[in-house]
Amino acid sequence: MFSPEGPSLRELAVQALSSVERGYDLLAPKFDHTPFRTPDSVLDAVASALRRMGPFDAGLDLCCGTGAGGRVLTRVCRESVTGVDFSAGMLDVARKRTRSAGPRMSWVRGDARALPFAPASFDLVVSFGAFGHFLPDELPGLFAQAREVLRPGGTFAFPVVAPPRPSSPAYWMLLGFDAAMRVRNALWRPPFVMYYRAFRLGDVRRELEQAGLRVELHALPEFGVRRDGSPRVRMVVARRPVQAVPRSAVSGPS
Repeated sequence: MFSPEGPSLRELAVQALSSVERGYDLLAPKFDHTPFRTPDSVLDAVASALRRMGPFDAGLDLCCGTGAGGRVLTRVCRESVTGVDFSAGMLDVARKRTRSAGPRMSWVRGDARALPFAPASFDLVVSFGAFGHFLPDELPGLFAQAREVLRPGGTFAFPVVAPPRPSSPAYWMLLGFDAAMRVRNALWRPPFVMYYRAFRLGDVRRELEQAGLRVELHALPEFGVRRDGSPRVRMVVARRPVQAVPRSAVSGPS
């Protein structure tokens, strides 16, 4: 499951018994050698899809980790790329490993639920593999922050992998992981929020729309389809309208 350069079982255990922030500070030097890092194939597919929609001027990688998403943004943004994360350790790795001969790059320590940027600062916001660290009731605030920092007409994009079937080993592995995390958080403090099955596409689409974003789903053809014909991987594209959306149009009649 892990490469020889990745963390040991003991290191993972220490991380799991830490807070999310401290855990990722500890994991940062070896994070890119774990399955938690978004695969290059997904990053490349998202970059190709965004290139067809762009170009963009200023881009933000939300919960940037070691900067893999920043490398996507350097391929589609002309002026600037910013990464934000609450782990100082992850940001240190991003600064050392990510370089750009094109747009200027900056790395900012901050909480995605209270972004330290002026409103309407970015044309594009992306995120990769971070949403399992937010509880379902935190999504409205998270998506509202993304909308706030987007310029009118701006795009919030992220990939979503189709969930495994209940008949597959992967389904039961993820179910067991989430169950173990819930037991850990019931018995140990501080909590470590990392739930793979809490991010459901239908709920996510509804919360994005409630935040005032217009949502489209784009299949990433590089990954093919499942037996029922549905895409294996989609890219969620949520756009901030150029004109303000009346609240009644977002929430519906009372």
